[in-house]
Amino acid sequence: MHEMAITQGIIDLCLEHAGGRQVRSLEVEIGELSSVVPDAIEFCFEACSCETLLEGARLTIIRIPGRGQCQECGQETPLTELYGACRHCGGNRVVIVAGEELRVREIEVDD
Repeated sequence: MHEMAITQGIIDLCLEHAGGRQVRSLEVEIGELSSVVPDAIEFCFEACSCETLLEGARLTIIRIPGRGQCQECGQETPLTELYGACRHCGGNRVVIVAGEELRVREIEVDD
């Protein structure tokens, strides 16, 4: 389960930026095309944050829908898979413009 390592990385990043303060909440963006399972991140978060400055913090996961730019018709198209076809023209030359994100968007710490 690579989500355990990803969750530990998220916690390490938050601890680095929290400056020794208790973390109240954090928002994490996860793209629908990123191959990261949000439910697994939530499950791992509780275990990984135990006995750290993130213990008890509220984790909010924001899903970023997949979107691509078709190189054949020029239209932006929704994507549900990495190598999806354009929904407008059926073309296969689609460049992903959103949906692969995995980033900590916001951290709220105690004053």
